[in-house]
Amino acid sequence: MNTRDALAPVLDTGVVAIARGVGADSILDVVDALVAGGIRACEVTADSPAALESIERIAAAFGEEVTVGAGTVLDAETARACQRAGAEFLVTPTVETDVIRTGNRHGTPTIPGVMTPTEALTATEAGADMCKLFPASTLGPSHVSAIGGPLGQIPLVPTGGVTPDNAAAFFESGAAAVGVGSALVDADAVANGEYDRLTETATRLIDIAETAR
Repeated sequence: MNTRDALAPVLDTGVVAIARGVGADSILDVVDALVAGGIRACEVTADSPAALESIERIAAAFGEEVTVGAGTVLDAETARACQRAGAEFLVTPTVETDVIRTGNRHGTPTIPGVMTPTEALTATEAGADMCKLFPASTLGPSHVSAIGGPLGQIPLVPTGGVTPDNAAAFFESGAAAVGVGSALVDADAVANGEYDRLTETATRLIDIAETAR
């Protein structure tokens, strides 16, 4: 899969589901519920229990139906391990140039976390494909348009505190996509096996993305 193919579900749907802290025993039920709501890109954070196993399971079970990525990737070693497990994109909380290089070396798109225009440009010039504007809840939707003004060539993905209640504002400010974690992959719902709640939220977010972009 080339870079364009890997990122197509992110750009087409506008929503990346972030599974943090979900065990490998529950991950397929979680992703199945997300897919039922229209999600096509799912990020498993590297600090989740058995994260590599979860990535492997998603890749094997869903194939091209879901693009699986790895999040909270802090170094090249972790990046390579996630790639080997089947991760098709890599997300970092900060600008980690070693991770970007590892992604480029093996044809895996990278989405590093940035807060400032300087960081966004630095990441892009290092080879990043998109930039995760993080933390979105602190920066607010206006920060998307503020960076997008002079740097409109950089696709921004606000992440961290994005919910169905504020997602439209981020899209209307120019976000290419949003990353949604606990507001979508709700820990209590997963623990109680209430996967229909994930489907309902996913459907709502996909509808918002279609309307607001």
